[in-house]
Amino acid sequence: MSKVSKSFSPKRLHESALAAFLLMVLTFPAVAQGELRAPELGSVPAVTAMTINEALQYAQGHQPELRAARERFLTVSAEARIASAQWLPSVGAAVELVGSSVNNSTATGLAARYAELPRIGGTAIQTRPRWQPYATTLAAASLRQEVFDFGRIAAQEMADSALIAIERNRLQAAHLDISLLVVQGYYAVRAAHAVAVAAAQAEERAKVHRDFADVAVKAGLRPPIERTRAAADMAKYTVGRIRADGNIRIARSVFAAAVGYPSAELDAADSQEPSVPTPTLAQVEQRALANLPEVLQARDQRRAQHARTAAIDATLRPNLYASASVSARAGGAPANGGAVSEGRGFLPVVPNYDVGVVLSWPIYEPVVNAAVGASQQREWAFEAEFTAAQQRARTSAQQAYGRMRVAESALEALAQETDAARSNYEQAEARFRAGLGTSTELADAEALRLDAEVQQAVGDFELATARSQLKRVMGE
Repeated sequence: MSKVSKSFSPKRLHESALAAFLLMVLTFPAVAQGELRAPELGSVPAVTAMTINEALQYAQGHQPELRAARERFLTVSAEARIASAQWLPSVGAAVELVGSSVNNSTATGLAARYAELPRIGGTAIQTRPRWQPYATTLAAASLRQEVFDFGRIAAQEMADSALIAIERNRLQAAHLDISLLVVQGYYAVRAAHAVAVAAAQAEERAKVHRDFADVAVKAGLRPPIERTRAAADMAKYTVGRIRADGNIRIARSVFAAAVGYPSAELDAADSQEPSVPTPTLAQVEQRALANLPEVLQARDQRRAQHARTAAIDATLRPNLYASASVSARAGGAPANGGAVSEGRGFLPVVPNYDVGVVLSWPIYEPVVNAAVGASQQREWAFEAEFTAAQQRARTSAQQAYGRMRVAESALEALAQETDAARSNYEQAEARFRAGLGTSTELADAEALRLDAEVQQAVGDFELATARSQLKRVMGE
């Protein structure tokens, strides 16, 4: 993973996007994109641009966090298939060469993990044990098949399948988080461009005012302070334009990281988004409780733990399985009749087979009983967490809905404020050119206009962000 991807996290990128936009607002104000003509920004090189829909689609297939979330989901899905494999037959083999003493046994077998063999043969019983070693050889293959599990395997499968639902909710949450970051990054780039346009236009106006003041001072129509004030304004707006150009590159880098784009920067292309009617608060709360991955995850955790309790308890049920094996063996110790096998235990020449059905039943296991009690306690904890998640979802829905309503209501007033500030600036500029106003009066009008324009830009950004956050709360 690259250096950028290695340090990426949705939370950190969210903070970076907000910090980048705040930096734009503090360094220089922006105006509404539709009311500006774009100046030449030669210091900012052009890069690949995407619309909001293109960026969202690209992020679905290339964002590293989403790829990691999908791999985690596929991992849990693969692990859920382990329990059902217990129904498949298991086959094993073993070959042994053992040297040992034999007291009441002529064939000695070590415990073989993959071969189940009955004990066959016996030696004469002695009043005193003898320590003379004898050889034993053994070669065997066995097969074991589950016959009836009394619901044990099914309980394990249900517990594992419940974990798939939890990981699916986490994957959906990752999709929503990345989509939110992409949308915020997109509008941060658009705001950065608006800042750059506003900065360049302010610099152009300041240059015109400076040249006008310079001519007027030289003609004796204005005092020298008019020229120095205009020069100071010109320098201020030049600094604002330089910072705005730099902020475009910062916003582009944040946008590229959110999308998972391989280049260092990604630009935001113009796009027309359909107007979607705002749902009511009741609809927002209802969708949040029904679709929000965090709520669904808390619900599925409770279900998964209940299935886990049933799976633990099912280990106390009986188990019925069939076993069959074929073997060849020989023991070097003399049998009860005094006969010694050919090869004296070094050649497995005695064939045997066995077929059996085994019923095992762990009747009392205090450790398992304690584990069942602990799992039930965790069920109650997840039940409480589910209730808390529902409450958090309602609160988040109410807050997101309130923020969007405030942003919508503020836009109309902000537009009126911007129009009034621009009219005031035009009047101040006309007075300045007619010789009736001063540079100070014109600078105050410029500051009022820029403040209104930045509030308009912030309002647009807040509305776009509030809408994306509302969609996130509704799980859309």
